[in-house]
Amino acid sequence: MTNSVRKLSIVLCIAALGGSALAAPLPGSIRPAIPSEVQQIICVDYRALKDSSTAQALKAQVLPENLKEFESALKSEGINVDRDVDELTFISYRHPKQGIKIVGAAQGVFQTKAVLKKLQVQKIKPTKYRDADIYPMSDGMQMTFLDDSTLLFGDGGAVRGSLDARDGYVQTLDSNPDIANLIEGVESGAVWSILDQKGTQNMLLSALGDASHLADYENVKKRILGSRYIMNFSSGVNFDLDVITSDSVTAATLSSLVKAGVLYKKMTASPVEKAALEGVSVDSDSAKLQMHFKTDDKQFQALMRTSLFAAVSR
Repeated sequence: MTNSVRKLSIVLCIAALGGSALAAPLPGSIRPAIPSEVQQIICVDYRALKDSSTAQALKAQVLPENLKEFESALKSEGINVDRDVDELTFISYRHPKQGIKIVGAAQGVFQTKAVLKKLQVQKIKPTKYRDADIYPMSDGMQMTFLDDSTLLFGDGGAVRGSLDARDGYVQTLDSNPDIANLIEGVESGAVWSILDQKGTQNMLLSALGDASHLADYENVKKRILGSRYIMNFSSGVNFDLDVITSDSVTAATLSSLVKAGVLYKKMTASPVEKAALEGVSVDSDSAKLQMHFKTDDKQFQALMRTSLFAAVSR
């Protein structure tokens, strides 16, 4: 998982603090445009980014440049992000020739005709890709409307790769049941994400720190299949992570390793970080590792200023 994807995951999932409890299901217009070789999907109710001082502080601290560029590019095309965008979905997938590609989809109430007219007035002409009109945006990004309420954006290769999936030229998410099945059970959240096997292995390697050097991790990592998380904010911050493994023994072993990782962190943590780590619980259930984190808004805002938060959000 790239630094930009990790950082984007953190800012989008936590920036919904103080926001609504609305769910962020994967839009039906976007699902067919997701190639099968998915690394990560992050889905967030963008309305939850509004009206929260914590969210705005977090955006200023760790917002990745590509999201800043996207917001600026949309505004230059006459789309008011705060007013028009209801939900954002970010998909990273592995392109067979171009490596990891990241494509975003914004869903909302767009003044589509007005936007297209402005592009025409500016003499910005689209490039035809089968039946899609792809328009250049600022900073080298491109965009196309999947329908009147869904805008696809990213670099040219990422956008075309998603359109290839939508048009049936490459396999889609639904042909990859290991990933598609991860979505079940998390779409009810205001913010959720799924991560594939390789991405989950890398995520755990980073999260475990010194504990990852234990021999047990090398033995179990190949039996880690994927992960998913869901966040809600109805009472403080609640984060639930499931790591899917091949069997109950692997899940139990991984649970022990993660508990060891938490203990390692506590040994060098500041008082604020230790208080946050006290809110972490780890267990296993059948073939799943389950981790839960809970804290209040005040404690989380204090955590944002620590080296531990800086380490996980870079």
